[in-house]
Amino acid sequence: MKIIVSGSCGFVGSTLINALLDADPSLQVFGLDNFIRPGSYYNREPLQRRGVRLFHGDVRNPSDLENLPAVDWIIDAAANASVLAGIDGKTSSRQIVEHNLFGTVNMLELAKQQGAGFILLSTSRVYSIESLAALPVTPKDGAFTLAKSETLPGGVSERGVSEEFSTDPPLSLYGTSKIASETVALEYGATFGFPVWINRCGVLAGAGQFGRPDQGIFAFWINSYLRRAPLSYIGFEGTGFQTRDCLHPRDLVPVITAQMDEKGSKRPRTVNLGGGSDHAMSLAQLSNWCAERFGQHTVTADPRPRRFDIPWLIMDSTRAAAEWSWKPQTSLDSILDEIAAHAEANPHWLQISAVL
Repeated sequence: MKIIVSGSCGFVGSTLINALLDADPSLQVFGLDNFIRPGSYYNREPLQRRGVRLFHGDVRNPSDLENLPAVDWIIDAAANASVLAGIDGKTSSRQIVEHNLFGTVNMLELAKQQGAGFILLSTSRVYSIESLAALPVTPKDGAFTLAKSETLPGGVSERGVSEEFSTDPPLSLYGTSKIASETVALEYGATFGFPVWINRCGVLAGAGQFGRPDQGIFAFWINSYLRRAPLSYIGFEGTGFQTRDCLHPRDLVPVITAQMDEKGSKRPRTVNLGGGSDHAMSLAQLSNWCAERFGQHTVTADPRPRRFDIPWLIMDSTRAAAEWSWKPQTSLDSILDEIAAHAEANPHWLQISAVL
């Protein structure tokens, strides 16, 4: 089987490629990357040593895709994954839409041309900011948890947020570009007769992630804490109780390989893939974990709210469990240990990630 992965030299793309090859060494994998993400070039040689043929190209430019080889499946892992993109003064609103929506359209056109299947890595950020912010939460053991209520909206329970939760705007430009990509991808598949799967991923984390405050928060926090770099709890009264779950990208592989093996399946085309409550942690709890490993470091508090921040988002992957017998394989402690070991072995990682 031949596969091409866009965003191949990013953290998620490169981790997926390695995990796919570990699961099936017979796969022929091609990669596409524009190498604009700081640090992405570090993944180039390791992938090439595994026999991955890499193409330097940008998904926003259709001409960059003209010489790509014919494949059986396309995995679209290229994205600007920042919820602050387009409003942070560093990127434009046009760029976020070009990266995430127009880039996906160009890859879909390639799938149509080749008759290839298409797997889109989407995000938990397709869920409504206002609806998430309105969820009743209560602090417990240094983290927000969902409060018991008789008035919870549809699509949310103690298990987390499911695929039925509201995707009404506002979502952020990032979230909107991804939900639009989902819709367009499903329409292409139905119209032109090729299989399309949408995998909505929670926070992805692991060693080698290019951590930044607006993405890769677990890697950013651990690396910053270790190096005694400035850290601050923003919003939510400066408590650091905001809580997310996390998932290692390699744990996506069992679902992806099963999706590529499906023939004429009637399974739901969109699934959540997140760590769930067993893999959830607040920033305050993460600081406590770091203090036990690295010693104490002061984290300041800035109670002013920041746009698009939410107090609690845990992914409910019940559908993936029912349809694909899927569950996360890498424990939260293993993910944190892996990030910490990488941080200890790479003292300049924050500079490589262009954070410092």
